[in-house]
Amino acid sequence: MPYAAITYRVKPGHEDEIAAVFADFQRVDTPDYTAEDGRAAGRLLGTGVFVKDDVLVRVIHYEGDFAAIGRHMAAQRGVHLLEERLAPYLAEERDTTSAEGFAAYFRAAVMRPIAQLTVDTHPARR
Repeated sequence: MPYAAITYRVKPGHEDEIAAVFADFQRVDTPDYTAEDGRAAGRLLGTGVFVKDDVLVRVIHYEGDFAAIGRHMAAQRGVHLLEERLAPYLAEERDTTSAEGFAAYFRAAVMRPIAQLTVDTHPARR
């Protein structure tokens, strides 16, 4: 089950304020997400958020089609509330008010995966 990492450039020195924003995050209405045609596309298994200096990283553990996650998240009220509260701490403005804008940022901010290791792929399990 893969992981993805989304980056945010933030203003340094605001780690506590940013932590408070994420502490109040309203979780998605369902971890299951669909493709544009409404068919099942995958499931969100977990997330983690990390901040240091001017970098914030959200790690997403998921199964299924990663491309459909951005659309699913763009439809979540909690995500838009978080985006509004996070905006003053962002080093770079972005438009995430529309589903298209959110999905575009989501795609642009995904980090390139270098390695993804799990216990399932460990040589001792073979």
